[in-house]
Amino acid sequence: MKKIRKAVFPVAGLGTRFLPATKAMPKELLPIVDKPLIQYAVDEAIAAGIETLIFVTGKNKRAIEDHFDASPELERLLIAKGKHTQAAEIRNILPEHVDCIFVRQSEALGLGHAINCAKNAIGDEPFTVLLADDFYSIVDNNPTLDLVKAYQQSGVSQIATMTVIGSDISKYGVIVPGLHPGSVNGLIEKPTENKAPSNLASVGRYVLHPEIFEVLNNLSPGKGDEIQLADAIDILAKRNRIESLELLSRRFDCGSVEGYIDAINFEIAKRNE
Repeated sequence: MKKIRKAVFPVAGLGTRFLPATKAMPKELLPIVDKPLIQYAVDEAIAAGIETLIFVTGKNKRAIEDHFDASPELERLLIAKGKHTQAAEIRNILPEHVDCIFVRQSEALGLGHAINCAKNAIGDEPFTVLLADDFYSIVDNNPTLDLVKAYQQSGVSQIATMTVIGSDISKYGVIVPGLHPGSVNGLIEKPTENKAPSNLASVGRYVLHPEIFEVLNNLSPGKGDEIQLADAIDILAKRNRIESLELLSRRFDCGSVEGYIDAINFEIAKRNE
């Protein structure tokens, strides 16, 4: 079985819920204390063994590329001022063995479309997908590593889930559970509470077999007239090619202002322990 070496980060979204802060700055660079949100997702991927980071970007996202690029001028300035610890932090944002690829999504046509934009960079390898809107504490459990391990056991695509009670279930893709723990018969995108097939919501971590690209290539637009990853996963689930894993890590939805503030407070409390 091929090793999972690549991760896709769909970062082309406009971040309208954080305007005006995100008018010129990518929402993925909003800080959680002293580190941008996207950096936490990247650190999670690298800790799971990922060696190639593929960022699917859009307009006004150049700052993400700059963040992960070398900055020798800044390093020299910090060293000249005796700030050696900060200079080392800047130098070591990415380990030397990790590469970055930036792919442009010219139009915001959905998460499925964004992932399909990375097809040439992925090739015929299994890969992970991390949505930077989801902030996870990886002190005790690394969600991406858990999914990678599950994929290596079964060889089929893995989607992370969590239990959601009440009307909030309508914000997520929802699992149609199979007969056995972890088996998936389908995925319904944002059903109303009374039509949800379970209380297991798909959240922003995946390990996908490259067969997903054949499905995405032939997929018609779904909700919002966009190419929905949930629709492609639903098709593969009906072929018994999807499994789910309920995650143990603490998760914060940083796509909302409330979740973002909660993540900052959590990180501050953790550092003060």
